[in-house]
Amino acid sequence: MQRQPAGLLGGSGTGAELLGGLHYGGPGASTPADGVLHALSAPALLDSGHCADLWTTGAPARAGQTGCVRWRSSGPWLFGAADLGAADAHAGIEALAQRAYADLFATLQGHGQPALLRLWNYLPHITGDDGAGMERYRRFNIGRQRAFLDAGQRAFEGAPAACALGLRSGDGLTLRFVAGHTEVRAIENPRQVPAWRYPADYGPRAPTFSRAALAALGDGQLALLVSGTASIVGHASQHAGDTPAQVNETLRNLQAVFEAARAQCSAPFALEDSEPVVYLRHAQQAQAVREQLAQALGPQSRFMQSAVFLAADVCRPELDVEIETQACATGQLTPSSRGTA
Repeated sequence: MQRQPAGLLGGSGTGAELLGGLHYGGPGASTPADGVLHALSAPALLDSGHCADLWTTGAPARAGQTGCVRWRSSGPWLFGAADLGAADAHAGIEALAQRAYADLFATLQGHGQPALLRLWNYLPHITGDDGAGMERYRRFNIGRQRAFLDAGQRAFEGAPAACALGLRSGDGLTLRFVAGHTEVRAIENPRQVPAWRYPADYGPRAPTFSRAALAALGDGQLALLVSGTASIVGHASQHAGDTPAQVNETLRNLQAVFEAARAQCSAPFALEDSEPVVYLRHAQQAQAVREQLAQALGPQSRFMQSAVFLAADVCRPELDVEIETQACATGQLTPSSRGTA
């Protein structure tokens, strides 16, 4: 798991097999290693785009397709992608979510049921009306949760880490995931109600994700994969209309997640040593947000040197910023936290 700039996207730089990855850079970005790196059509802001998060392994990979899911696997690891576009959009986002996730779970079944570590969801007009009086994100949550339950997957406690962002154009649904036959621990934030426990005020079905996933990568390495995190305390949005205050609240939430993760392992995870993606509703705020983050975490920190800023809509219309991040460190899960998600 590593982030690399565009000039190095032809390979991992270590001779390892490229399992898959997310390529940032927006529409029209060149994507090398076609079928391995999957472009995300969210415009990059500032000078942070045209890079990729790569997942590599030490063994040859094989590729295939299950329903709408294209996948590559190597040893215990599996990376997959689904892109349901304009030809499928007429079915509605609820049906698209259920279909994509049903095919995802069929893919897992075909690979011996590896544990889901992380999911990335992107859908156009995420807070728009679905045409039947319901917000599209809420409709998406219905289809997603139904697919989890139909497949006997953990839709509540122990759900995988995930994000869901809104794109400004296009149709359908974009889904990416990574899974593995490994120990995975779902991490929650003590400052927030678990998303899967949200009250019905946020829709008939709660979102299906945990705040982060802590996973063993092998060779004494752990990965911390932090879900999209925003200015929410308990289950309520904070600081509507005040982006700087939202950034500060988001940082407090991220620090709380890192602290919760450190309590369950021996790895010295630190927010400033992680690699984030910062999603912004208002592109013109990107420079100010970057300066605020640099002041908080240090301009030379790994966080700031690797940060990717993208234009996208958060799943609540009153929120302007969402940050997800990832880190690797040497360590082990503590005995009390051992278990496979």
